[in-house]
Amino acid sequence: MLIAIPDVLDADGVAKIRALIDAAEWIDGNATSGHQSALAKKNEQLPEDSAAAREAGSLVLDALSASPLFVAAALPHKVYPPLFNRYAGGDAFGAHVDSAIRIRRGSDFRIRSDLSATLFLADPESYDGGELVIEDSFGEQRVKLPAGHMVLYPASSVHRVEPVSRGVRVASFFWVQSMVRDDGARRILFELDQAVQDVAGRLGVNDGVAVRLTGAYHNLLRRWAEA
Repeated sequence: MLIAIPDVLDADGVAKIRALIDAAEWIDGNATSGHQSALAKKNEQLPEDSAAAREAGSLVLDALSASPLFVAAALPHKVYPPLFNRYAGGDAFGAHVDSAIRIRRGSDFRIRSDLSATLFLADPESYDGGELVIEDSFGEQRVKLPAGHMVLYPASSVHRVEPVSRGVRVASFFWVQSMVRDDGARRILFELDQAVQDVAGRLGVNDGVAVRLTGAYHNLLRRWAEA
């Protein structure tokens, strides 16, 4: 399942994060690459252990926890501390698949990467190119969203970032280990959750149909979740 999540950050949130990371020192983006990715990637990245990355990452995590749509779609168990990258002057990231296990260097923190996420931090009009191209069972999708908006998609997807020919593409990226490993099961739960919200909004949360749908949702989640 691929889903765009609007307004994870408002304009003030984007500006605050950009002020933190734009003033920081950036390094070669291959600092966190696996072998395959290193052959395909040309960009810059904020060192994940830098003060700016930690502070900006905390702001992203706070925003995610306040996004009902993200929680419903991802059913997050663990979120990798957000990273930050930028592309300019022809930088690109060729076709690749994200590593199945992500380990934070210098710690025992690790996650299974069920979902990949890109949170855009630059207005799309400010740069040319830079589309995130995702290939999966839903076909090829080209994603270039407004600043503060995010795309969530299966980490198993083949994806790439097109060359940036003008301006600078800035984004946060990270991975999610979901409580529900199977993408098809997450899709069913997400669609059921949206149906529950629709029925409850029209008929009230105590309506009999809404109560039964809510029960079905939680019983499926109970069956599939790894808490």
